[in-house]
Amino acid sequence: MMLTLPESKIDDLFELVASKVDLYIPQGRMRADFTPWTKGAKLSKALKTVRSAKDFFFPKTENMVNLRMDGQSVTVEDPRRELDDFVVFGVRACDAASFKIVDDVYLNMTPVDTYYKNRREHGTVVTLACTEPAQTCFCSTYGIDAANPAGDVSAWLSDGTYYFQPNTDKGKKFVEMASSLLTDADDAPVKKQQEETRAKIEKLPFAHLDLSKWVGKDMLKIFNSTIWNGLYEACLGCGTCTYVCPTCMCFDVRDFDTGNGIKQFRCWDSCMYSDFTQMAAENPRHTQKERFRQRFMHKLVYYPMAHEGHFQCVGCGRCLESCPIQMNIVKVIKAYNELPDTADGGAK
Repeated sequence: MMLTLPESKIDDLFELVASKVDLYIPQGRMRADFTPWTKGAKLSKALKTVRSAKDFFFPKTENMVNLRMDGQSVTVEDPRRELDDFVVFGVRACDAASFKIVDDVYLNMTPVDTYYKNRREHGTVVTLACTEPAQTCFCSTYGIDAANPAGDVSAWLSDGTYYFQPNTDKGKKFVEMASSLLTDADDAPVKKQQEETRAKIEKLPFAHLDLSKWVGKDMLKIFNSTIWNGLYEACLGCGTCTYVCPTCMCFDVRDFDTGNGIKQFRCWDSCMYSDFTQMAAENPRHTQKERFRQRFMHKLVYYPMAHEGHFQCVGCGRCLESCPIQMNIVKVIKAYNELPDTADGGAK
């Protein structure tokens, strides 16, 4: 089922949806972020947001439990409240693909993360197909089709017209919510646009990175490779790559004394930090080289080994654009690929 809406009426759609559920759209010109829709707000034309839509389901900080003390008595309080349904509009294909990666850890493993699950159940994702991919994009490396994004609803903007296709029950509820504005449409314009977008993607510099050497059976060969010796040296350990990445999901848990109890929060963490996984005895990774290697081994080797060969990267290109010393996963992949096919992979 394909439905259509003139681009001139997109604000009417936002107003209608926002009258029923919380609505978030990308806003901002050169640097966009998802923010609540308010009357007069305009949908950003930027290709992607600075941070991904992951924030809606795995926020930067989250109050997990409160402990209230009254003398010798301790009361445990769950700070969570029932969430309202919400819609995130304009999610790109790479970010939509990242949800499955996080889902596999937080929903499909035991124990289920109920904080994450609660948000996923209440959120509806409306994706928007790309038409002008950036030079830093490489989602096609991982089999992601930017011209045909997943999500509860897939959307395309072609020649002044929006096209919508519901994919899930939540997606059907979204189009029913907006049914007074939508009309049935032929999908021929969408197919034409998809062909044009895919042709552009084929010409991108990193569209077909070779991942054939990044296989679990060669884990120690890659781990001991000489590439890490040179690549890590410029790394600042700032964690910028982690904070813009849609698939990073590590967190730390901190306790804060309120004077009459404890508030326990979890917050994003980064394997690039010197105190990451700090234990009572020591940090298991003493050097920046070890921490740098951990990040890319996890995304390209460890995660695929545990998740049926799926890489923990969606090729969004944010790390290419954000790293202050221009170090990124593409350089790591290419550095190892360029090594001679020796028995030890250049290790020493």
